[in-house]
Amino acid sequence: MLANNAFGIDLGTRTIKIYNAHSDNVIVEKNMIAIEDKKNLFAYGDSAFEMFEKAPSNIEISYPLCNGVIADIKNMQLILKNFILDCNKGAVKPAEFYIAVPSDITEVEKRAFSDLVKDANIKAKKILRVEKAVADGLGLDIDVKNAQGILVVNVGFHTTEISILSLGGIVLSRLIKVGGQKFDESIKNAIRKEFSLIVGSKTAENVKIDLRELEADERKAVVYGRDIVTGLPMEKEIPTDLVSESMLENFNVIIDNIRVILERTPPELSADIFRRGIYLTGGASQVVHLAELIAKGTGLKVNVSENPVSGVALGLAKIIKDDNYKSVAYLEGMGR
Repeated sequence: MLANNAFGIDLGTRTIKIYNAHSDNVIVEKNMIAIEDKKNLFAYGDSAFEMFEKAPSNIEISYPLCNGVIADIKNMQLILKNFILDCNKGAVKPAEFYIAVPSDITEVEKRAFSDLVKDANIKAKKILRVEKAVADGLGLDIDVKNAQGILVVNVGFHTTEISILSLGGIVLSRLIKVGGQKFDESIKNAIRKEFSLIVGSKTAENVKIDLRELEADERKAVVYGRDIVTGLPMEKEIPTDLVSESMLENFNVIIDNIRVILERTPPELSADIFRRGIYLTGGASQVVHLAELIAKGTGLKVNVSENPVSGVALGLAKIIKDDNYKSVAYLEGMGR
């Protein structure tokens, strides 16, 4: 039976993904908010991101999530409420909410996700939590309830979650503070050190995204920024090797943590992981060379997700649509 009015919510530090059962689609927008004069909502989602690093001082633009947990609940409620209103074409109807929550955070931080939905004035009939890694597994088309020994690595914007799933639950999980933002910072620092050029986060991110294409065409990356010496705007061509090498340290932190999880895995599950390999997902997992370096560093094959950004939301969609998977969602306080 399909709960017609149900939403699956995956709150990422960088993007918010909402599955709407009524229209059977996933919206993906930047998880950002712009507040004017400290009180008025000016913009949210992608339109707030457009203004990022460009807004005047009276407009404050921020991410309400930090390191995978809710840092600013008031603004997060504003964003969520507005997106739900957009989904419902301006009306709020009673609905069920399935919210994806990281495993390796405290119970208080987990409860904040449920409280967020409860207090956002969006008429939540029922709020169910789903472990993010389990939803990820479903989004990767794995039958998580019956499968044993699945290693999922979700590389997000602020964090990377490394989890081992078995029979619908989580055996081991680790959340580390390395993700797409750290990659961007490394690129910015390398450009600053090598060329005395200060570039913005968006520029660094664009270089990171375009890297695969640039390497294939054997082109350099063209960036615009401010010269440290003269203080004037300028354009520079950046070699792709510099960009790739700047991110290596971050990649190695992720690989080391995957190895730590593998060392702690019960031997029977290790055998299953060896057969299946690693499942790589999350928005920042698409960075060039990351998948092959993980394969090299662990000796395991790496299965790259076809829907790295919306994977968790698609997993929540499966739980909403298929009664067989309802048992992986649980009410607050019930625990798993």
